[in-house]
Amino acid sequence: VQLQASGGGLAQPGGSLRLSCADPRMILSTFWAQTWNWYRQAPGKQRELVATSSQGGTANYTDSVKGRFTIYRDNRKKTVYLQMNSLKPEDTAVYYCNAWTMNTDRWGQGTLVTVSS
Repeated sequence: VQLQASGGGLAQPGGSLRLSCADPRMILSTFWAQTWNWYRQAPGKQRELVATSSQGGTANYTDSVKGRFTIYRDNRKKTVYLQMNSLKPEDTAVYYCNAWTMNTDRWGQGTLVTVSS
């Protein structure tokens, strides 16, 4: 069953969007045990890993989004967010959330982010 991803849309350069990803049926211990990732795929390009929140909560980012994007978890809502600030046209892509463990690999349906004036 797919994760529920949302929050994409149109933003102007320099603007902000927040993406969210959740599985409301997931129990908290399972939610915490996942490594949560956000990937993106721009037209004509390969899918790339944008941000990771490890099982312990450590965040890592690809260089092109460092200082602009933040991945964080809301344990109460069992939701993972990607806060995207200072958006650039090159951030335009379909964004996918991913929940990974050694035994499971689940994906959201993708949400389109378009950055354009």
